[in-house]
Amino acid sequence: MPFTQTKEARIYYETHGEGPAIVLVHGSGGHHAAWWQQVPYLSRWYTVVLPDLRGFGLSDPVDGGPDVLEFGEDLLAVLDDAGIDKAVFLGQSIGAAPAIRIAVQSPERVAGVILAHSLGGINDPELKQMAKANRAEAEKLAVIDRLMSKKFQQANPEMTWLFREQGTFNHAKMQDLRNLGAEGPSIEDVVKSGVKVHFLAGGVDAVLWPATVKRAHEKLEGSSLSIVPDGPHSMYWEQPQVFNTEVHKFLKTVYGQ
Repeated sequence: MPFTQTKEARIYYETHGEGPAIVLVHGSGGHHAAWWQQVPYLSRWYTVVLPDLRGFGLSDPVDGGPDVLEFGEDLLAVLDDAGIDKAVFLGQSIGAAPAIRIAVQSPERVAGVILAHSLGGINDPELKQMAKANRAEAEKLAVIDRLMSKKFQQANPEMTWLFREQGTFNHAKMQDLRNLGAEGPSIEDVVKSGVKVHFLAGGVDAVLWPATVKRAHEKLEGSSLSIVPDGPHSMYWEQPQVFNTEVHKFLKTVYGQ
């Protein structure tokens, strides 16, 4: 099993397939195996890289909880260890934050970024206010109802149970993360990086509303956007075929395949 070492932790990762690289960065309840419905499809054309951020999955725990600002170090260490010069980074939920930071700090390593159900912490007053209002409404719901549609939960109790169980394999929980609210790069910083950014949103995402993502797209010059009308926050799990298709569309614009 491949591990790479940062100053603070050993980082576990896997690679599957061959071709141009895409790094799938999990959210706060996930780990490398969360992408089991993406790997068989995407690995037909690409090298799919699955890291466990520090404190998650098989990566080392961190005393005091993982620092979100250090997740980018984990991802670059994985690229170096895997011998990958450049990749598209897909960040799901909080996994989007290190993806967009790397784009600004090390654009030569980034072929593109997909912000899935997240703004990646982009520092813009209007967007921050909109996202905060969305979260306030989401917090009125049970956690599982923020992440998945009721319809899916009722029709797929086994898949819902498995989704809940993912988090039991992690050392860290959302409340353990340090600097979760740290300001990300500005819109100007992202544009200056020259990295292609794609927003992937769900029309019924209870955590981040499509209107908020659409506004982010409007403000980020050169970005692209896809909104799946009935897509929930965890579309990668609930609607994998739709999710995979949307991801592949963007990868084709970057890699031509």
